[in-house]
Amino acid sequence: VALSSCEAEYIAGSYAACQAVWLDSVLKELKLDVEKPIKLQIDNQSAINLARNPVLHGRSKHIEARFHFLREQVNQGSLDVVHCATGSQVADILTKSLKTDRFLNLRRALGVFQFRS
Repeated sequence: VALSSCEAEYIAGSYAACQAVWLDSVLKELKLDVEKPIKLQIDNQSAINLARNPVLHGRSKHIEARFHFLREQVNQGSLDVVHCATGSQVADILTKSLKTDRFLNLRRALGVFQFRS
C-alpha cells in the first residue's frame, strides 16, 4: 500500500521504466534507433525529484529497493523524467468521467474520431 501520492507515482514510474528499458532492447534487436534519454512523463513533482536525486531521503528509505530501478536508469542517463501536467494526461479519457469539451479534446489527442456512415 502506498503511503503517499509521491510514493505511488514513484512506484508506477519504476514499473514504466522497466517497460521502457525492455521496449528499448526490443527496438535495438530490430535495428531501430531510439532517441536517448527516453522521456518518462510523471505528474508528481515530488516523485520526479526523488527519481533525480541519488541521495536516499528519510522519506524514501522505506520504499523497497526494487522500485529504485527508476532512479538507477535516470542516473545512468537512459531515462529522463519530465513533468506532465495533470490536464495533459490523455489516459484520463479511459479512467475518468469528463465534461464533453475535455472528452473531445482528449479523444482528438488520441487520434480517435467518430465514424459516421
